Amino acid sequence: QVQVVESGGGLVQAGGSLRLSCAASGRAFSAYSMGWFRQAPGKEREFVAAISWSGVTTEYADSVKGRFTISRDNAKNTVYLQMNTLKFEDTAVYYCAASTVVPTTRIPADFGSWGQGTQVTVSS
Repeated sequence: QVQVVESGGGLVQAGGSLRLSCAASGRAFSAYSMGWFRQAPGKEREFVAAISWSGVTTEYADSVKGRFTISRDNAKNTVYLQMNTLKFEDTAVYYCAASTVVPTTRIPADFGSWGQGTQVTVSS
């Protein structure tokens, strides 16, 4: 199992950008596909983006496609989420998670290691 810690959240104006980082510790980080999810107040956790162990395969929720980019650096045991053109509705706690499903999955139950989350607040 890997353990993950998210960082990089904050307050940003609509139209701005943020880059989230997810640092992983534990064995064989490069063997895991990784995902980002988010949860807004009063709403269920929803899929944002996922990336395969190699970084070759990525998938995105329709709501963020074209604005967010997921990437990973296996040498640094880190996965990133570059968020551009942020909207008010992107406000949420963002979570990073690891999965053994290949190449990627967007199902929360497929992820076994979750971080504590980082808050992203977009002001309109």
